[in-house]
Amino acid sequence: MGTFYTLLVTVFFGILPISELRGAIPFAYFNGISLPIAAIVGGGANLLVFPLAIIFLTYFHSFFYSHFAWYIALFDKTVLKTRHKLSKKVALYGLLGITLFVAIPFPITGAYTGTLGSWILGLDMKKSFIAVSVGVLISTMIVTTILLVGESSYSLFIKNM
Repeated sequence: MGTFYTLLVTVFFGILPISELRGAIPFAYFNGISLPIAAIVGGGANLLVFPLAIIFLTYFHSFFYSHFAWYIALFDKTVLKTRHKLSKKVALYGLLGITLFVAIPFPITGAYTGTLGSWILGLDMKKSFIAVSVGVLISTMIVTTILLVGESSYSLFIKNM
């Protein structure tokens, strides 16, 4: 796989809700991209989620919600889960709750959920963008560190031939 193609797929994975940066950075790294570049491209792509999601929610959500039953069911289910996950954290910690939620690199705790949660809870969008962005940067550092430690640990047990 060529470098340009790998980076393009990394950007796609960084924006994709199912993988976000948790999938993008390892994908790039294990396909020959240096870890710093993988972190910058994967994390950078994940930073695009907030503006893309807000554009969708602002300009397209109403149309989809009024025309497609499958979208209504999916959106309502997602809103319930997101509100349940984030409302207590935001009540306790404010925007720091959004940052901490996004920062933990587990499935369904990324920039999409943080952005949707900010929108659902009616938080200030400029402050929410900063909170989500800081969470993405922390998550990028965590994933990058795990890859570094994992590779270092592996070399302790496996002798290179």
